[in-house]
Amino acid sequence: MRLTAIIYPDSETDRLVAECPEIGTASQGHTEEEALANLQEATDLYLESFPQTLKKSAAIRTFELAHG
Repeated sequence: MRLTAIIYPDSETDRLVAECPEIGTASQGHTEEEALANLQEATDLYLESFPQTLKKSAAIRTFELAHG
């Protein structure tokens, strides 16, 4: 199963947050690799308990703001 990971810095800590938009799971880590590994583990454990929770495919798009 191929899922999406969105990884970004946490504004309150020195960690990175990793989220899976298709499932709704999230985790964190000190490095991108650690955050992704933690997200994979969290998502796998979640799907073991709730196997029918796969939502629709995620579409990642970017956009620009005139002010910001």
